[in-house]
Order: sequence, then C-alpha cells, then structure tokens
Amino acid sequence: MATNVSLKYPVGLVHGIFAHDRKSFIDFWGRIPEALTSRGIKVFLGNTDSWGDFESNALILKNTIENILVETKKEKVNIIAHSKGGLDTRYLIWKHGFGDKIASLTSICTPHLGAEIADLIYDQKITHTRLIKKVLSIFGKLYGDTNPNLYNVNYNLTTAKMKEFNEKVIMDNRVFYQSLCATMDNAFDDLVFFYTYLYLKKVSGKNDGIVSESSTKWGNNIIKSENGISHSEICDFKKKKISGKNIPDIYIKIVEELSKKGF
Repeated sequence: MATNVSLKYPVGLVHGIFAHDRKSFIDFWGRIPEALTSRGIKVFLGNTDSWGDFESNALILKNTIENILVETKKEKVNIIAHSKGGLDTRYLIWKHGFGDKIASLTSICTPHLGAEIADLIYDQKITHTRLIKKVLSIFGKLYGDTNPNLYNVNYNLTTAKMKEFNEKVIMDNRVFYQSLCATMDNAFDDLVFFYTYLYLKKVSGKNDGIVSESSTKWGNNIIKSENGISHSEICDFKKKKISGKNIPDIYIKIVEELSKKGF
C-alpha cells in the first residue's frame, strides 16, 4: 500500500507543446496522476492549449487555478509543469500577480533560456511563408486548441526572444521555483528524437531531444538530471520504465520534497 504524502497544497500538472488534457487514446501524463492520487494528493490538470502562446495559456491557467482553489478551499497550489508549461506558468505568475496563489513551480525540461530547435525552425525561409502560416493555423484548430498560434509560439521560444522574456518575467519571491531536466544518453534512447538529439548535441551539448540541458537550468534550485530519458518520456506517456526508471517515482519524489518544505 502506498504511503501518503502530507502535501499542504494540491498539485496542478501543466503540459507543454503537443500534449493536451482532453481524453484520448494517449494519456500524456501516463500513470503520474494516479501515482500521486494514491498517496493522498489532490491532483488537477491545467487544461491549457497545446499551441497557445504565453498570453492565452496564462489566462486559461488562471481560470483553472482559481477553480482549484475554490474546490479545495486552499490558498495556494503547487504547479509541476513540463516544457513550455513552465513558461506559461512563469508568465501567469508575473503578468497576473499569482505569486500569492502559487506556492511552488517545479519546471521539467522547460526551455527557460530558449530552444535551439526553435531557432533552427525560425531560420528557415519557408517558415515565414503565407502558406506555412495558414497550414499551421489550420492544424492548431484541427488539433482542438481554443487559441492556437503555432508560428508565434515557435518565435517566442527562440533564444533571442527568451532572452527578452527573462529580462521582464522575473521570479516572484513568494514562489518557490525549482527546475529539473532529463537528458538522453545517446540518439538511440528515443528514435523519435534521433536527429534532433544529434543536432542539439552538436550545438548545445547534453539534451533530451528537444531542449538542451543548459536551457533548463534556471533559478537557484536545480534538481539532479534524469539520464537516458527523452523530452516526452519524462511525462510517462509510454507507461513503462525508461532506462530502468519508473517515471512516476520522479514525481513522487518531487512532492515528497515539497512536503518537507511545507508546501
């Protein structure tokens, strides 16, 4: 029987690009919600758009968190966010003054310093053609997003734009921030990211196939990297051990440490 974790505040899971919280044949959070719930933790999903920009996703997340606080009768929530979800949450805290409603933000594989893959995409002339912009817009709507903006999302994730982002979207001293990254050991760890891993390895070093390790290291509280795990595998959507690791255990450890800090 799982041992309960005495977490003071509920947990909100906020996904990144491509993922969504709608019911489908893919559970993007895998066994993680169930693993946390089995330990007595109230778990909620962020319900943000897959391809929404910081502004629109922050508004969705704002509504989600306000509903969580009403339902649980708690003053704050702990956010665990994957990839761009960490940036959406940072933007929410800064833009809407949510430092008094978010106890902690644990970002996982979040490109805080920008995504070199986004730079590569943005540097291609075809990316800026009217046809591609139209195709991206249609794809976002077909995907089921409320406010999709694929072109703008990629632009905002470039290293240049993220430098601007970090100059204004600074930490709120009422929130405990920490960041964790995963890194693939080699290109064969996850064949989906075979080529992107090799590209990032060349230009930035260690990476998870989408985000470089150096980009995830933001703030003063850096959690030890998880090795042999790709950008998507850290969310447990495969629902199996990766490189000998049970992915939900990583999240259980996160909440256990948050509990020790009084969150």
